[in-house]
Amino acid sequence: MKTKSEQTTDYIIQTVAPIFNKKGYDSTSLSDIVALTGLTKGAVYGNFESKEDLAVKVFLYNVKRMKTALSNYLSSAKNPTEQLNLLTNYYREYYDNMFDFGGCPILNVTVDAKNVNPVLYELGCIEAKKMEYKLAVIIQNGIVNGEFKSDINHETIAKNMYSMIEGCVFTAFTHQDKTYISNMMDLLEEYIQNKIVV
Repeated sequence: MKTKSEQTTDYIIQTVAPIFNKKGYDSTSLSDIVALTGLTKGAVYGNFESKEDLAVKVFLYNVKRMKTALSNYLSSAKNPTEQLNLLTNYYREYYDNMFDFGGCPILNVTVDAKNVNPVLYELGCIEAKKMEYKLAVIIQNGIVNGEFKSDINHETIAKNMYSMIEGCVFTAFTHQDKTYISNMMDLLEEYIQNKIVV
């Protein structure tokens, strides 16, 4: 069972997670945090070493939340081909599912923190590479299973797919128009069928 201090820490992280994701870590003030949580400044910073410590923990919470949702969605797939098909289905709903939360936390933090907060920026880059790596593993497994073409480079394909996904997510949230995602998923499905699947 968690201590009262640990419960307070969790409460603060979960409460401020959406505002950090929407406003950015640099633009979210202590006043915002106090107003959202209903706690005093002392209570907030009594649970974290600094604002940056809070920002790091919130970012990792946001990423875990996003990755868990994606992992759960893909878990019903029986093979790499089904995983890629489910992936495009997942992102077709991504705009609606993440709109109130402010969009992709990895994309948001890397854009927001670059040249401002090197610690957060580096964490964002690491998490982006992890997502790309997971795609590369799916593709490599598909090659090994004989589902995907043997002459493709799994790392290059993963980079292309990840760029297509993050690019359309960025554009959709920038213009508040989810058709950027749905249109790109149409293209991505064609890419999978023509470039990847045997």
